[in-house]
Amino acid sequence: MKIILPDETGRKMDYHLIGTPVPRSVLPANPARIVYSAAHVVADPFTDNAPSGRATIDWKKTLEFRRYLVGMGLGIAEAMDTAQRGMGLDWPGALDLIRRTKAELPDAMVVNGAGTDHLDPKDARSVDHVLAAYLEQVEAIQKVGARVILMASRALVRVASSAEDYKRVYREVLSACDEPVVLHWLGKDFDPALAGYWGTDDFNEALETVLSIIEENVAKVDGIKISLLDKEKEIIMRRRLPKGVRMYTGDDFNYPELIAGDEQGYSHALLGIFDPIAPLAARGVKLLGEGDVKGFHAALDPTVPLARVIFQAPTQYYKTGVVFLAWLNGFQDHFIMLNGAQSMRSLQHFTEIFRLADGCGLLRNPDLAVYRMKSLLAMYGA
Repeated sequence: MKIILPDETGRKMDYHLIGTPVPRSVLPANPARIVYSAAHVVADPFTDNAPSGRATIDWKKTLEFRRYLVGMGLGIAEAMDTAQRGMGLDWPGALDLIRRTKAELPDAMVVNGAGTDHLDPKDARSVDHVLAAYLEQVEAIQKVGARVILMASRALVRVASSAEDYKRVYREVLSACDEPVVLHWLGKDFDPALAGYWGTDDFNEALETVLSIIEENVAKVDGIKISLLDKEKEIIMRRRLPKGVRMYTGDDFNYPELIAGDEQGYSHALLGIFDPIAPLAARGVKLLGEGDVKGFHAALDPTVPLARVIFQAPTQYYKTGVVFLAWLNGFQDHFIMLNGAQSMRSLQHFTEIFRLADGCGLLRNPDLAVYRMKSLLAMYGA
């Protein structure tokens, strides 16, 4: 099977598909690593709302995709960055999503993003104001009977004057949590508004602050997801975590190595890339649990070039590539996103994702993928 794809000059060239669709794998009840996929949402293309207005979600398709992930034994990181939180999905929409996922999949392994995004950073008056915003979202999520992942706060960056402000906010928020939560250290590559989080731009200083927060509140911390796209920093922190506190890799560039681990430990996974590569994520971790380390790397290592394209700078627009693949693979009937985000990547970006996904066997219905890719090319006059 072939398709004609343009290069960066518009010159058209034949591309022959080479991939074989990856068969479905299911993780066992107690896998070698805890695996969460940060899941995207499906926009409703028929809404009368403007792309810049209130999000309108296709709930049927959004929940179908979550059933697909859970069917492979994966957990879900809900209402987070991959769901366009803060980039199209506001707090009321996020809470609605959390409630619906809990009702649809009451026994699934799900962590849900609690932050302060209903508080515009420019309106944040004080650290106490931000603290109250955090507590409001934590309370709302816990009322649903759902678990919490504590997201980074743009508003806290704006009002905090020192590391002590971060320590106080996290201490009080964690004390209000009913069960251990996952912390999230999201780097500025994913959200430039979070530059200087923990009160400093220096990694070593920030690390000491985070470790202090965890050590002081260790009974309330299940683990931490670190999204800095720097494997050495993750390993340094992983080796210093208190006993029983898990490291969840958020490194969409180096995840196979970090999940496999070394003689001193390993990372679990909470990744946006595990949305589009879910079948290979399940297959790889299943093989790892069976002692087949080579098989694990054979499944996941070839996906890294794809991930590096999807998450290339500006990294915050990685969601566009995630949803593009969901459309190619038939998980939704259109390539429309909240906030019009489908327009945030170039045609060359999409053609490269198409090629790399094919090479990994991640086009589950090649005929459909080719048909849809041709329709996208036609829209671009190619």
